[in-house]
Amino acid sequence: MERILVTGVVQGVGFRPFVHRLANELGCDGLVGNDGAGVFIEASGSPAALDEFTRRLVAEAPPLASIESVVRHEHPGVAPGPGFVIAESRTDAEPVTLVPPDTAVCTECLAEFRDPDDRRFGHPFITCTNCGPRFTIIERLPYDRPNTTMAGFPMCAACAAEYHDPTSRRHHAQPIGCHDCGPRLTGDPTLLADGKILAVKSLGGFHLVCDATDPTAVGRLRDRKHRPDKPLAVMVADLDMARRVAVVSSVEAELLESPARPIVLLRSRPDSPIASNVAPDNPMIGVMLPSTPVHHLLFDTVDRPLVTTSGNLSGEPICHVDGDTLDPFVDGYVTNDRPIHLPCDDSVVRVVAGSILPIRRARGYAPLPVTLPMAGPAVLAVGGELKNTFTVTSGARAWVSPHIGDMENLATLQAFESRVEQFCDFYRLTPELVVVDGHPGYRSSTWARSRFGEVVEVQHHEAHIAAVMAEHRLPPDTEVLGFAFDGTGYGTDGTIWGGEVFAGRVSALDRVAHLAPVPLPGGDAAIRHPVRTAFAHLRTAGIDWPLPIEQRDRALLERQLDTGFGCVPTTSMGRLFDAVAALLGLRSTITFEAQAAIDLEVCAEGSTTDRTYPFGFDSAPLLQAIVDDLRAGVPIADIAMAFHRAVVDAMVAVALDHSIGTVVLSGGVFQNALLVELASARLGSLGFEVLTHRLVPPNDGGLSLGQAYLAIARHQEV
Repeated sequence: MERILVTGVVQGVGFRPFVHRLANELGCDGLVGNDGAGVFIEASGSPAALDEFTRRLVAEAPPLASIESVVRHEHPGVAPGPGFVIAESRTDAEPVTLVPPDTAVCTECLAEFRDPDDRRFGHPFITCTNCGPRFTIIERLPYDRPNTTMAGFPMCAACAAEYHDPTSRRHHAQPIGCHDCGPRLTGDPTLLADGKILAVKSLGGFHLVCDATDPTAVGRLRDRKHRPDKPLAVMVADLDMARRVAVVSSVEAELLESPARPIVLLRSRPDSPIASNVAPDNPMIGVMLPSTPVHHLLFDTVDRPLVTTSGNLSGEPICHVDGDTLDPFVDGYVTNDRPIHLPCDDSVVRVVAGSILPIRRARGYAPLPVTLPMAGPAVLAVGGELKNTFTVTSGARAWVSPHIGDMENLATLQAFESRVEQFCDFYRLTPELVVVDGHPGYRSSTWARSRFGEVVEVQHHEAHIAAVMAEHRLPPDTEVLGFAFDGTGYGTDGTIWGGEVFAGRVSALDRVAHLAPVPLPGGDAAIRHPVRTAFAHLRTAGIDWPLPIEQRDRALLERQLDTGFGCVPTTSMGRLFDAVAALLGLRSTITFEAQAAIDLEVCAEGSTTDRTYPFGFDSAPLLQAIVDDLRAGVPIADIAMAFHRAVVDAMVAVALDHSIGTVVLSGGVFQNALLVELASARLGSLGFEVLTHRLVPPNDGGLSLGQAYLAIARHQEV
């Protein structure tokens, strides 16, 4: 008799029915069950049968399973009787099992959904052990129906028979249901065909949905949501429709059709039917495929691309409960009576140099943990102010929360606090270390100090570098050269950093280079008006060039820069990108983060020049060269490309000076695919190993992972 413990993503993925079928096939007696740590198996049989049983546990695991470990040892008990059974779940083990994320409806369920002879024909919540809601409906572990929001839907006799049938694809499928036992859909999706805007309840919250080919409907949605320029995501019925609206590579197609069903940033086709105001002045468009049967019902009603954007008030978390919150935005609702326990926004990814680059990590990926290079104490790392996530750790596992949002209002702070409590309760964690950003005004840090008292501060950009090291499992003694380029981060000298280079190991990163500081007049006002940032850069460099600034504003800016009043020195690379975009006349004001930098990247892609500019992390000679080219009439696309190359040249020069073989890139500026591709190619050609983000975003959405790893590494050295 052996006891076999299996850990990883092994609950909610049909693992117990799989074990049951495998044991019966090999003639093994015993039982299988869930506990807080994973799946436990007690099996008896010949040594050869048990060896084969264990081998096939891994080799033939269900498609959504991800096995982390299989531990075998002798068990003194005896099999409960002939045959193999599925036992009741146990709650005595420490709950460290890996909760599966929500996954898109599988092909088998979709075929039944389309089959008029199937009893679940058209059922909006059809699911099985291979697909459907998981993370968003789980209230506690282990993952069994009474511990989910499906507890309020008693199974009908037909569903109960499938649930208890070990040969069924729905054996122990916790969200199982049908037309008779629910959940139930309400609302009229046909309104979409009339140009209406609907709030549609999905797996993790509400979407605002309208016809993406109708500029009037899109404009109405933008007006109601006060979102004038920021691109809107589009859902398409299938891969064929995706290829009609955008250019889709094989890697991008694989991402679109993956169980995670993220929004994938694609290059729009010139002949796309999408209305131009869906992504104004932007050649990229966010596209996703349906993730739920409800979405497929929408396309049965309207066979055209649909704007599908998060249902939330500006700056607040996604709405996930029925109510009147979204009334000002919509003409109707398509909702249901299945509660969402853990709201979860859509994930956003981009393919850069043939690999995935996460932009927002949420539905489909969270809460799968990142395995750290080392075990450590239980940690709660609360992240930053923008694109907030938090991370909790246990041993060598780090659970990064789904995207929460910008901590600018009470609703987001309340959502943040609620999710922290849910995660700690979920995994029965009591943090031994609480980690915060060094910025004294971040709401996440203020909350942590008020709640826990003693906290560990980690500098913003060091956390960015540590995040890459964590997800690539670099041991803590690994020496790296780290480039942390972003818009804003609090420096140890009280100024705003963002163009930083670090060298060393994760617990002892030395700031070895940075952009020359430039005063930022008016702080956030300058961020919203890149032309003011450009003015500050030019005046600091002693360069005269006309900018579209009213005389009254110009006089105010000059006084601020001359006196230093209302100015904060910044070394931000993000602000330099903004300044160059404004200098080229691309964008004087912005309505969403990184809008000017996106324009600059898009502009540069229209050039094939190999020109570059002098740039040794001092922007003055760089800006002078740009102004000289503007005077000479050089096309702005060539100037934009030369600027990107100059940034890469500066990175290469620092890398050659330090001769550290491993280079890591992090920070929001490295969402720029052109910059990442140029830098990776140049540094790679010189023999450097270049590591970028693959699991968490380079923006502040990955900050909490880096905070956690860096704090653990320092703690282990004490």
